[in-house]
Amino acid sequence: MNKRFENKVAVITGGAHGIGKAIAEAFRSEGAEVHIIDIQPGDWFVGDVGDKDTLERFARYVAEQSGHVDYLINNALPLMKGINECSFEDFQYALSVGVTAPFYLTRLLMPYFAPGASVINISSSRDRMSQPQTESYTAAKGGISALTHAMAISLAGKVRVNSISPGWIDTYDSNITGADALQQPVGRVGRPEDIAELALFLCSEKAGFITGENICIDGGMTKLMIYHGEHGWSYEN
Repeated sequence: MNKRFENKVAVITGGAHGIGKAIAEAFRSEGAEVHIIDIQPGDWFVGDVGDKDTLERFARYVAEQSGHVDYLINNALPLMKGINECSFEDFQYALSVGVTAPFYLTRLLMPYFAPGASVINISSSRDRMSQPQTESYTAAKGGISALTHAMAISLAGKVRVNSISPGWIDTYDSNITGADALQQPVGRVGRPEDIAELALFLCSEKAGFITGENICIDGGMTKLMIYHGEHGWSYEN
């Protein structure tokens, strides 16, 4: 039985854990050759995507190893610090990982994108809603959402570019139950595999008419209107 992505090459940033790892495993299971860059030590390209020279070395490595790229998934996680504690350098670094790296790695790989190539940027439902003290992460995720539609237009006819905005995803296989699960309209917290399945679809020929979109996959959490005193919710100041 043929696999969907045989002879295809997928590049994934932040692919050692959580959502990135699930995406890498999903592409491998469908026959793709997968290149990972992650800051954690392991049997992948180890490096910090917030560093320009590292991105350039990684792009050269991918080109030398595979000669072309079919799918780029920009998933590396920016740090989360709030306005009370986040320094200028912290904020700049969060944007370097979360916005500049996806832009620059896409630019570096442009000469190697094969026909039908696809870029997936991993944003977050925090691109539209926030908790206190999350400014660095939220700004990076909002930036990558906007970057997505800009790149989709610039690369029109060559590469489709979409983003995925995950909601609450349990990346530690914690089997979250009770109120934390039930507050989600679907009745559970998300799994990394939920995001991986959407990434596979968006990279497939079945999604050939989709570009420039940001798809929120959050179990309906951002659609739930909350009022004090209703449905078990209460506000405490």
